[in-house]
Amino acid sequence: MQIAIVGLAGCGKSTVFNTLTRGHAQTGGYGGAVVNVGVVKVPDERLTRLTELFHPKREVHADVTYVDLPAPPRAAEGGGGANDMPADQLARLRNADALLHVVRAFESAAVPHPDGSVDPWRDLERLELELILADLAVVEKRVERLRMQGHHGTPAEREANDRELAILERVLPALQAGSPVRDIGLEEDEAKVLRGFRFLTEKPVLVLLNIGESDLPREAEIVAGVAERYRHAQTLVDALSARVEMEIGELEPADAAVFMEELGLRESSLDRVIRLSYRLLGMISFFTAGPDETRAWTVRDGATAVDAAGAIHSDLARGFIRAEVVTFEDLVHLGSMAEARKMGKLRSEGKTYRVRDGDVIEVLFNV
Repeated sequence: MQIAIVGLAGCGKSTVFNTLTRGHAQTGGYGGAVVNVGVVKVPDERLTRLTELFHPKREVHADVTYVDLPAPPRAAEGGGGANDMPADQLARLRNADALLHVVRAFESAAVPHPDGSVDPWRDLERLELELILADLAVVEKRVERLRMQGHHGTPAEREANDRELAILERVLPALQAGSPVRDIGLEEDEAKVLRGFRFLTEKPVLVLLNIGESDLPREAEIVAGVAERYRHAQTLVDALSARVEMEIGELEPADAAVFMEELGLRESSLDRVIRLSYRLLGMISFFTAGPDETRAWTVRDGATAVDAAGAIHSDLARGFIRAEVVTFEDLVHLGSMAEARKMGKLRSEGKTYRVRDGDVIEVLFNV
């Protein structure tokens, strides 16, 4: 899973990146020109419990890659917005599974806002517009080319072009009206036709309001105020104080726990952002466990047993016979696979079994 961190200059996104990755990327440069990449192990207490149960040689967490991208040139100042980003940065943005949009909601005399005032809604709409303009430029160019091609090509090529043009002609007016692609409600087969474009506004978005320490008691109120206005498909809104969270990350665990209690923080930002990212993308975790390793795997909600086998290794999917499945809760309660089998909690499932979050799976397959 790869998530691109985006935001306007001065929003604190590199501080958010450091918070999530426990990294040390340079901050305070108003976007700079550096791409920061960090891989984070997904915290999961269930994996820890399985490791305690099986005593394997190693424990392997699922991971999330965060890519902190420089702020795009601002279209309002004569640039092309996100579409005017360097090709490699734009490619990273388009290749991301989701966007984490950091929006400034903190006041700081030491770090003045580039526009002279803090207005989260204004900044949120501004970057959203720049992403829309980037997608609009792609669609306009492609529509023009398809219309010029007319009736050229083989019958199959003409049919495919007509199909693509018809879908893009639905997308075009929506973008021109300022609506993101994810709001259009494309059918699965329509989205598949357009998948190669990797539209920026089709990606799920987690809006993360970067608030000040003094605003922590009002966090829920601030989030609700923005979420009420930002009513788009496949979006979530949350808040954190990146500066506070980064300070917490630099403390020893015991000191961090005390500090969090004083501030009224119930969980770390890393845990919360990853949980929201999984929810936003419709992802779940299943586990494999044994004497060699315990490991967490990530698949989309709705994945089948053969999909899970393929996530482990393509050979397991090709030679799939069946999956032996037990829930995490049953396995931990009973203490072993053997006891789970004895008590009838270890089930044999076929290819079409829908994997559930927390399943512990052993795949049987032909070599």
